[in-house]
Amino acid sequence: MVKGLGKGVGALFKNMSSVEDEQVQQLLLKDIRPNPYQPRKVFKQEALEELTNSIREHGVLQPIIVRKSIKGFEIVVGERRFRASMGAGLDHIPAVVRELSDKEMMELAVLENLQREDLTPMEEARSYEVMMVKLNMTQDQLAKTLGKSRPHIANHIRLLGLPEEIQDKIAAGELSMGHGRALLGLKKKASLQEMADRVIKEKLNVRQLEKLVQEANNVSRETKKASKPNPFYREHEGVLRERFGTGVAIKKGKTKGKIEIEFMSDDDLDRILSLINVNQHD
Repeated sequence: MVKGLGKGVGALFKNMSSVEDEQVQQLLLKDIRPNPYQPRKVFKQEALEELTNSIREHGVLQPIIVRKSIKGFEIVVGERRFRASMGAGLDHIPAVVRELSDKEMMELAVLENLQREDLTPMEEARSYEVMMVKLNMTQDQLAKTLGKSRPHIANHIRLLGLPEEIQDKIAAGELSMGHGRALLGLKKKASLQEMADRVIKEKLNVRQLEKLVQEANNVSRETKKASKPNPFYREHEGVLRERFGTGVAIKKGKTKGKIEIEFMSDDDLDRILSLINVNQHD
C-alpha cells in the first residue's frame, strides 16, 4: 500500500487489493469502459503485450474491480488486465462489483498508478490538478490524502505552467522533471522552447541547464544589491504561487498595487481560472 495515506482513503485502497470473500462475476468486455478519472494516458506497449500473451495462455488470474454505471460498468482497478484481455480476444473477464463515489474513483485511480509508479511526471501533475479542482482541495489537503509531501505536489503542479510542447517532451521522457523545473526559472519565456531543444540536442544534465538559465537571466550585481521586497508581499506571493502552480508577483505603486499571475498558454490560463473559481465558491 502507498505509504502515509490518510486513514480513509488508505483503508479503501487496501480493501481494493482483497477480493477473496466477494462474489466474482464474469462480465462481458463490451459492457465495461475505462475509469473516466484514469490519469495514465500511455500504457507501455511491451508490458501490455507480455500480459496479453500470459492471459492467452493462463487466463485472467486476478479479477478486476468495477462499479456499475448507467451503460454498464466502469473500471476501478485493473485497466491493464482489461486491455490485455481485449487484445487476447476474450469476450468475458472475471470482475468484482463495488459501490464507489466519484471522489473515491478519482482517488483510487491516482493511488493505483502511484503505487505502481506508472505515471509520467506530467500525468501525475494533471491528476493532482484534476483532484484539486474537482474535489475542491488545497495542495495541503491533497498531500495528506495521498501521503505525499506538499513540496512534491507543488513541484509537479508547477510543471503545468510550461508550454504544451515542453510538457509533451517531459511526458515522452526526452526531458526530466528536473529539466522542467529548471526551465521554469527562465525569465525570458519566449526562449523556453529554444532552451529545451538545446538540452535535448546537447544531452545536457539538469545542473548544466540550471547554469544556462542563470546565464540567460543575467543576474547582475546590481540586481543582487537591489532593495529587498516587502516581506508581507513576499509571503503572500509564496501562498499564491503554491495555489496556482505558477509565477505570481505582488507590486505596489504610490497609490495602488497589482497582482501579476503568469500563464504559458490558453490551457494554462483555463487551469488558473478554474482554481480561482474554486476559491470563489469556498
